Amino acid sequence: MTSSTASASPSATHPAIRTDPATGRKLFATRAAKATERIAGKGYSAVSDEALKTLPPPPPGAKFDAEEQARYREFKESRRGAADYMAMEGEFARYLDDVYSAPPVEREALSDDCEVLVIGAGFGALLLWYKLRAAGFTDVRFCEKGGDVGGTWYWNRYPGIACDVEAYSYLPLLEEMGYFPSMKFASGFEILEYCQAMAERYGFYDRCLFHTTVERTEWDEGESRWTVHTDRGDAMKARFVVLANGILTTPKLARIEGMESFAGQSFHTSRWDYTVDLEGKRVGIIGTGATAVQVVPELAKIVRELYVFQRTPSTIDVRDQRATTEAEIEQWKQEPGWALARRERLATISSGRTALQGNDDFLSGKVEAVKPKRKYERELTPEERIQAQLNTNFRIMEQIRARVDAVVKDPKTAAALKPYYPYGCKRPTFHDEFLPSFNLPHVTLVDTAPLGVKKITPAGVVHDGVEYPLDVLVYATGFEWMATGSFNMIVGRDGRTLREKWREGGVRTFLGLHSHGFPNLFIMSGPQGGGGQFNFTRGLEGHTDYVVWMLKTLRAQGAATVDVTREAEEDYAAHCRDADILTRPLRDCLSYYNGDGNAEPGSLAYYGGPAKWHERRIAAQSSLEPYVFEGAAAPVAAAGE
Repeated sequence: MTSSTASASPSATHPAIRTDPATGRKLFATRAAKATERIAGKGYSAVSDEALKTLPPPPPGAKFDAEEQARYREFKESRRGAADYMAMEGEFARYLDDVYSAPPVEREALSDDCEVLVIGAGFGALLLWYKLRAAGFTDVRFCEKGGDVGGTWYWNRYPGIACDVEAYSYLPLLEEMGYFPSMKFASGFEILEYCQAMAERYGFYDRCLFHTTVERTEWDEGESRWTVHTDRGDAMKARFVVLANGILTTPKLARIEGMESFAGQSFHTSRWDYTVDLEGKRVGIIGTGATAVQVVPELAKIVRELYVFQRTPSTIDVRDQRATTEAEIEQWKQEPGWALARRERLATISSGRTALQGNDDFLSGKVEAVKPKRKYERELTPEERIQAQLNTNFRIMEQIRARVDAVVKDPKTAAALKPYYPYGCKRPTFHDEFLPSFNLPHVTLVDTAPLGVKKITPAGVVHDGVEYPLDVLVYATGFEWMATGSFNMIVGRDGRTLREKWREGGVRTFLGLHSHGFPNLFIMSGPQGGGGQFNFTRGLEGHTDYVVWMLKTLRAQGAATVDVTREAEEDYAAHCRDADILTRPLRDCLSYYNGDGNAEPGSLAYYGGPAKWHERRIAAQSSLEPYVFEGAAAPVAAAGE
């Protein structure tokens, strides 16, 4: 698959904004050109060494007893308060610059109306447009701060980037697109090109305003419309607003003394600077999370010296990457709906590790179950099930720690690379080249546990009195989890922003999709949003289906607005809290999943499980009791769900 790029400056015959003579609606040509052809790369390599593709067996008698639990607690508590992140403002604002596209296409400011305005242009927005278009909703436009589609795959283009969920289940609309991923775990560059191909095929580019950041969205009660203000001077009115910003979109930067004084070149992994020549350079990377695990092996192949600054080690699980075979492609061509069926089978796997690894025989339908279900003499209580999971979890972590010893030659380095927390408590990582990188003579792990790097000088990074001289410094310090800036600028019925409402009374939504007092607003993949699993695409399937259902319901009833009752919202928020508290032992560490230990229970991800979320969704759609429709007669039950 190859992508095409639009001209950065539209011609007279193809202006940035034009009118469709058939519909009278505006069409756009604001897609930016690629900044440089040097922006290119690949994802995981397939490894042939079988020893790197398997975990050692669990040690005999491995048990999560009181001694091991104490070790986990000590590991966690020693790091409490170490996470100190700062806004990328002032001199650090450059870390947010769009380095991937040419300057924005010039266009006039807009002050017109549309029916649906969507913020974002990633998979959520692309999938929503596909479904809205099919349902007859065509007065739709999108605002995207980047220069092209892709969302997280637009911003993250670092060397080695790939998806941790198998591409056959992750990429949406594979059957409709007639596309077969080249690798089981597709490169981020392949995924970006797939997003571009989707946008081209379904006319998305005509609907999207690129390099357009929404700054404020205000509800007008008199007009029953949202007014959407952007950094391009727009003040567009929309009947409905959909947030499709994604869950990991706001980069965060560690606050480190002297970081502004560094004399070399530096950048964040979400804005990888391909104009910086790394070959033969002394390079430092701060962070060893999911991004760094993918980046480090690629850096190790080209730099003169690589220093990896680690505060907390990740779980380095087996990747076992492979190319898609011709036999698979020929088989899938004969199976209508093959990808959707595969995604649904993936969703039935309750074990996060099993789901993320992707069992081919089960997912392809060759066997009925991933593995035999364990049988108990009696029905376990929820608490007993959690304890059983913790015991299984501990054995897996023992295997992962044993893998470190089996691969990394230096005992001190191996000891520092071993994580001591429940599996999945921090984002699991998968790679078969990361650990071997530390056997290379020019790669050094600098263990900064438990508090991390505390000082940077013009020459490099200082730790324990040792200065590590660097030419280039890479920040792999991650993203805010479910903390999009959109929540700060959406002003509802009472004049408060969504963020202010949640700050004063706690995060409260209904299904994660609505929030009381913010009519005609839909939040996709936000706090408390459920229906998905480890594969976020499945969650997006449910959320986009829901938005289309609601718009059809409103249209059928002739209603102007929809809100949710305060009671329904409070009941759902309490459910989210209870589910979080019940399963919290499985996440007993400090990570972005729990706001580094500071998030209120139930305020971020939904932990009730996909089945429970869909049960609540179906009940709401059947009765319509949680909803407040205005501008119409008394509602009747909606069909189709």
